[in-house]
Formats: sequence, structure tokens, C-alpha cells
Amino acid sequence: MSSKRTQRPSADMTQVLQLGMSLQQFLTRHWQKQPLLVRHAFKQFQSPISPNELAGIACEADALARVISGQGQRFRVQQGPFDAAFFAALPKRNWTLLVQNVDRWDIDVRALLAHFAFLPHWRIEDIMVSYAVQGGSVGAHVDQYDVFLLQAAGHRRWQIDAPGADRTLRKGGAVKLLQNFQPAHSMDLAPGDMLYLPPGVGHHGVALDDQCMTFSIGLRAPSDAELLADFAGFVCNQADDAARYQDPELTLRKNNYEINQHDVLRAKASIQRALQQHDAQFADWFAGFMTRYRANALPALAATKTSASKPIQLPPGAKLVTNPEFRFAQRKNQLYVGGQRVTLPTKLIEKLLLSGLAETDLAPLSAPHTQALSQLLAKRALRRAK
Repeated sequence: MSSKRTQRPSADMTQVLQLGMSLQQFLTRHWQKQPLLVRHAFKQFQSPISPNELAGIACEADALARVISGQGQRFRVQQGPFDAAFFAALPKRNWTLLVQNVDRWDIDVRALLAHFAFLPHWRIEDIMVSYAVQGGSVGAHVDQYDVFLLQAAGHRRWQIDAPGADRTLRKGGAVKLLQNFQPAHSMDLAPGDMLYLPPGVGHHGVALDDQCMTFSIGLRAPSDAELLADFAGFVCNQADDAARYQDPELTLRKNNYEINQHDVLRAKASIQRALQQHDAQFADWFAGFMTRYRANALPALAATKTSASKPIQLPPGAKLVTNPEFRFAQRKNQLYVGGQRVTLPTKLIEKLLLSGLAETDLAPLSAPHTQALSQLLAKRALRRAK
């Protein structure tokens, strides 16, 4: 087994994603509206990673990997990391290896994300890669996020349900399965074919051979509860303790144990007032939240100084680039990474995120900006790379 990231020859990334329509037409007609099957989304596609290399990643201590085996309504889930003996003992049929965040492990897999640059980068979760032998499946289920299912090798049969179908989940079990999955459409995907599914569509995939590899480009979609809970925490940390529940218009009542409608409205107004006082900070909170949601958080950065700063040294031909282990976003002249905010020139942020910074880009920077980048480099949010 091998988990090599860069030692094999680079895959051919000159292929262009073909959706059969313009990107704007796709967003208008299908994005979060209806599924789309794209035949030959990538013509003559060859997987940039082999099953053996995927298994090698699944053996790494910090890999997020699992094997799901079984069929019908009975499945078993085994969590990684694994070893060679584990894979040797697997049966010949009905199992699937799934590895999350393969784009962080393999540069050729990560290169595929360039084809999805028409979507906000901070919305993309990861590229999960699955390898399955014949009959391998994870059961009929539903995802609450957008996903592009790219067939990378072998063949897989996908079935999807119809709008308004019963999507009640089966109680218990190792995998969250649909209780009454009723397929409305069935399609067999070959290498280079891709199926787009909006959130909430029931689907079921089964490997048709022993070479089946599927790349799942998933989007990030925090729930309303997650957003509210995190923003409420932010507000509580910033709130003035002197701001309290008040009832200056209080009147006599027959039952002094009663909480009447006026009391409820005053409590609601208190919460609304607390939230409205932080309206101006909402965008800043949201950008920070999205760069640490289900991702590595960056430790707090020290305040930058205005004194002289030591320049950042780069090897010949190298650039300062982002570390894919962290999430990045931009809002005007603010760079957000792992929940932290750094103020830098807008054009510099754009170049850093899109192509990386060369030594000629770093030379004219002011001391505070150099210090900010040096901190990100020291905390591994940035790295030197050729």
C-alpha cells in the first residue's frame, strides 16, 4: 500500500468540466433545485489516485476513513485507521472504503477542485473518495448538502427518488438509512460521468464491478441551529452585562405567578435588541465561523507591531501558499483563516488565495503586513511551496 502524495507522475488535469450548459444555466436550473446527470463530464477521465493509494491513506493515523460492509438494510461500519492485514481479511463482495478529505492528502485529487471554482470556495467541504468491490454500497440515504458524484473508475448504479418522496429515516442501525426508499430513476455511471444531487434527494449507489471508485465533491451547509448557537455565543461574549430584562410599564395583575403575553414580548425584545446591537459585526462573525466550521481552528494571532520586520525568505522559485488543512475566505481587505481575521491589501489576499505570493510580492509589504504573514507561516496556515 502507498499513501504517496507527490511521488507518482501528475495526472492529466488539462481536462475541462463539461456540464452540457453554461455554468450560470446550471446554477439557475439545477443548483439546489433538481438533480443533473452529466455524461462525459470529463472525457476520457482517468482517476488520479488508485485503490491501493487510497488504502494507503486509510492506514495513516490522522486519516478519516471507514469501511461499510453489508447490503439491503444491514450494514456494519468499521472506523480507521486500518492496516494491510485488515484489508487482506475483507470479503470479496459488498464492502466500501470511504476516505474523507483526500484533497488534503493528494495534490492531483486537489487539482480537481479548480473545476468547481464557479462555487464559493468556502462552501466546498472536501473530496471524499470511495472504493468499492462488486455489490459495495452504503445503503439508501439522504444528504442535507449539495454533492457532485464523479465516477472515477469502474461502474456504479445510482438510483434516486422523486420530489416529495417519503424520506423517513430508519431507526437504529450503524448507518442512517431511508426506511421506505422508492427509486424513481436509475442510471449506470462510467468513468468521467457525474451526477449532481441537491440537498435532500434520496439516493442509493451500488458498485457494479471490483474497480468502482467515486469522488464525492461535497458542499458545506451548517444547519440553522449551528449558526444560531454559534452566533448566540459570539453575542454573549460581547454583550454588556448592564443590559437587562426590564418592565417599566408593569401593572397590577390578579395572579402574580402568571407570565402573560406582555412579559413574553418583553423577553423577546431583549433578545432581539441584543442581536441587533451586533448587526455590524455579523459579517465578521460569519466569515470567521465558516473558516472554522468542521475545520481546523487557528490559534489566536498576536497584534502586529509597526516596527521593522524581518522579511520572509523563500527558496528559489518558491511561493507562499495556503495550507489546505485550513479553511480560507476573503471579505474585502480581510483574510479569514481558521476563524482568525488578518487585515492585508485586497489584491494581495486575492493573489495569495488564487496563485500564491512570490518574493517580489512580499518585498514591498509594510512591516505589519509582513508580520501578519509571518505569523500565519509560523502557525502553518501558510507554507512555502514550489
